[in-house]
Amino acid sequence: MHRLVEPCAGRLASIGCKRAPRVERTSTMRVRCVGKVLQNNHDHGVGTRQTGSEVLKARQPTLAVYQGQSGSRIGSTRTTATASQGLADLLPFLGTCPPEASAGIAIPDVHPEDERVWVPQTDTVSFRPLCFNVSQGYYVNLLRVRKSGLLSRHRHPGPVHGFVLKGDWKYLEHEWTASQGSYIFEPPGETHTLVVLPGCEEMITLFHVTGALLYCDPEGEVVGYEDVFTKLEKAKEHYEAVGLGKDFVQQFVR
Repeated sequence: MHRLVEPCAGRLASIGCKRAPRVERTSTMRVRCVGKVLQNNHDHGVGTRQTGSEVLKARQPTLAVYQGQSGSRIGSTRTTATASQGLADLLPFLGTCPPEASAGIAIPDVHPEDERVWVPQTDTVSFRPLCFNVSQGYYVNLLRVRKSGLLSRHRHPGPVHGFVLKGDWKYLEHEWTASQGSYIFEPPGETHTLVVLPGCEEMITLFHVTGALLYCDPEGEVVGYEDVFTKLEKAKEHYEAVGLGKDFVQQFVR
């Protein structure tokens, strides 16, 4: 038997925390709650919620994906016998999360079979949206380039994180080369020129970009820009044109 008991009320008060109800849990996955209703985060992992000495019966854990903003599943719920057996004795979070918190995003098919998910920017450059965070001004996407040579020269007012999934590329301003498995951090204020190396037929890199990309000439004069809002608008236009509908993009917006 596993037993969780409430700590001293005085200690909780000293750090500004509220008293939590006493929870008793047995090895048969029966959870006994004393004092109030417990609600799991987004109701994942808890099937029924009751008060007092009534018993909360927990669901079998699943490998589930979050709901998109539109309420439709981004992917399918997947459960395996091995996963269920391995998680059966674990206790999920039984408290509550802030109601104002955004829904999470979980995408099981980062490399989609449907080519329409890729948003073209040119004949050889496209991106696959993962997250458009319009409240914090960043986006996460896969950038795919199917031609070697110079891609763009740009400046970053904000930080950028990258992880190479396929191919080889570099910045002309640095000696290092980014290959499959490489992680890259690009600090705010840096200007660089991205080149896909000769012989690379396809490059795919995950980029987390905060703020804008300021496209510039060799002297640093800004000639264009790209940010979360221009990417979002381009994705809407593309999904509407290919039959997915402009609202398809809403599952990535937070």
